[in-house]
Amino acid sequence: MRIVTAPFSLLWKLHIAIVFLLTTILFYPLILPFLFSEKSKKHSFKFFVAWSWCVRIFCFYFVVKKLDNPLPKGPYIIIANHMSYLDIFLMPSIFPKNRFLFLGKSEILKYPLIKTYFKRLNIPLFRKNPIKSAKALIRSKQEMKKGWSLIIFPEGSIPDVDLPKMIEFKEGAFQLAKSCRAPIVPVTFTNNHKLLSDPSHVFGPARPGNSYVHVHPFITVDEVKSLTKSELKDKCFDLIKGPIAKQYPDLQD
Repeated sequence: MRIVTAPFSLLWKLHIAIVFLLTTILFYPLILPFLFSEKSKKHSFKFFVAWSWCVRIFCFYFVVKKLDNPLPKGPYIIIANHMSYLDIFLMPSIFPKNRFLFLGKSEILKYPLIKTYFKRLNIPLFRKNPIKSAKALIRSKQEMKKGWSLIIFPEGSIPDVDLPKMIEFKEGAFQLAKSCRAPIVPVTFTNNHKLLSDPSHVFGPARPGNSYVHVHPFITVDEVKSLTKSELKDKCFDLIKGPIAKQYPDLQD
């Protein structure tokens, strides 16, 4: 079956790449002027929401919220499993009302246009450099004090095998939540890996369709304070894993 569908998947990935490139170029001059001062930076977020909608519309991705619980008063920390670059593209249009930043791996800085956006607006995390990693956490706290929420993928990267099975969460997001006394919004993506696989897997699956998202009940500040970092990590892992385990029971331990 993959032999039959692989050429179509490749063509779809090329289509997405073209849409991504053209929309990024289109929004670049609109967003860039807002990124040079703290006062104006907050106004850039609405352009990222518009960009996310453009990707959804022109790539025929339709978000279906299987769970859509109320959000806490911001700022808060959104944590989600990571199975596709589509997770990132969709986030601004899924959560358009409270501006947020991504705390993400520094490897994304190697892409020229994205580098400007990411370095000036979001927070790169240099995992192999403890000093820079500590600075990223300090900056995260500072940005939350300014009213920005954060999105973190606590797996650290897209798992290499057995998608959508999740890998162990890293502790940084939960350390940050306790330090900032911030509520946590757990989010589960269940099928984005089927809509857009890793671009390095040239003939991996890619197609238009529905992206199923579960926005779980948020974890309150009181609960964040009462649980240990490890307990908080395990609770969020189990919440996010729930819909995946139900849909893909053969992948679970």
